[in-house]
Amino acid sequence: MKQYNDIVKNVLENGIKKTNRTGINTYSTFCEIFRHDMRSGFPLLTTKKMPYRTIAVELEGFISGITSKSWYKEKGCNIWNEWANPKSIEHIVAGSNFDEESIKLIQKTEDDLGPIYGYQWRSWNKNYGCEECGEKDNSDQLKKVIDTLKTNPNDRRMVVSAWNPEQIDMMALPPCHYSFTIVHLNGVLNLCWKQRSADLMLGVPFNIASYGLLLELISKEVNMVAGELVGVLEDCHIYENHIEGAKEQLSRNPKKLPTISIHEPYDIYSWTHKDFDILGYECHEKINFGQVAV
Repeated sequence: MKQYNDIVKNVLENGIKKTNRTGINTYSTFCEIFRHDMRSGFPLLTTKKMPYRTIAVELEGFISGITSKSWYKEKGCNIWNEWANPKSIEHIVAGSNFDEESIKLIQKTEDDLGPIYGYQWRSWNKNYGCEECGEKDNSDQLKKVIDTLKTNPNDRRMVVSAWNPEQIDMMALPPCHYSFTIVHLNGVLNLCWKQRSADLMLGVPFNIASYGLLLELISKEVNMVAGELVGVLEDCHIYENHIEGAKEQLSRNPKKLPTISIHEPYDIYSWTHKDFDILGYECHEKINFGQVAV
């Protein structure tokens, strides 16, 4: 996709070198805008091979509000393997002298991810991991947006947020893509997601495809057409160890975008990663970007 390639090129040429918590420097720009019309094809990168089933498993987990690492791993999605609920880790290591590497190993074995994206989408601010706290009112943000589209599609308040300051300290990771909005225009649905931290070479291609798939799923649920997909990438960066891979990717000619087919019968709340097909996906070979910054 030219839109994505243009952002990569700009960050390579104009990015400012920064340090960060991972210990691997980045080159960063502020607030890059990704824009794609879904009617021109499904936004799955063709300049490298993309594991679209893994992307779909994660989205299925978000839609279902899953907080178990093993649920993702059993379905072949290993994105969350390195992470765990920090409060769970604190409980395990309390009073012990574990070094940083030992704590990382414990994180890999701990199953609880905490109230991450999907939990906030489906159970916003519900008490998490605190039986003595009692019940607390919560909001199914995703369902409210879908119900609004069916009853009042021109509403301007269709916002879903994963950023919950009260529960961030229990999340395996604070949300990178922290909110999305839906805007309806004459039978066409448009989605804009906002991302505070955008790993351009590894994370963003996943985010593009994931939100593209989400837009298609919501559109089908409410019998509308998927229109524009927009991403606001605030701290948009390329890690130092990804620069050569980024240049390699830019040297490749994009291929025609694939299309998507969602299986029938269909219901967004029971949809799984097996219930769709990517049609006509041709791509260049995988690029090895080396160490993932965590």
